[in-house]
Amino acid sequence: MLIIFGGLPGSGKTTVARALAKRLDALHLRVDTIEQAIRASGDAERDIGQAGYVVAYGVAQDNLTLGRLVVADSVNPLEITRSAWLAVAARSAAIAVEVEVICSDKTEHRRRVETRKTDVEGLVKPTWQEVVDRVYEDWGRRPIVVDTAAKSVEETVDGLVAKLGIDRRPSI
Repeated sequence: MLIIFGGLPGSGKTTVARALAKRLDALHLRVDTIEQAIRASGDAERDIGQAGYVVAYGVAQDNLTLGRLVVADSVNPLEITRSAWLAVAARSAAIAVEVEVICSDKTEHRRRVETRKTDVEGLVKPTWQEVVDRVYEDWGRRPIVVDTAAKSVEETVDGLVAKLGIDRRPSI
């Protein structure tokens, strides 16, 4: 299964995606980390464009064909990126589930954006204005929508696990 996360920066998508991946013993594939690694490997000023997503699609497909559950974590702002994730699942004969993460409380969302620290060395987080101005296309076909303003991370993950119909706890 490929669980495709998307949502604006500061919505809580990485927090939820990580917690879900841990709960399901899945591969957590974060485009921010890939993009920053690409920047760090060469010309940091050069626009990397779609390279991070393309790398993520390849890594996801490799793991899906091995039978791994993959949680893909990215802003995923455009229909073209969402369709590409769905194509990865199709090529891998895997089920695809889309999850859009939102924070319906705009004051809380702004607070998160303005106060969060980066957890990827060198990654510069967007400003609130950059988040507000970002191109973010409507999902059209409705994914599972998760509102992080309304529930704790644990409650959110519990709800997602129930909707997905799977619960693989990691072995210790």
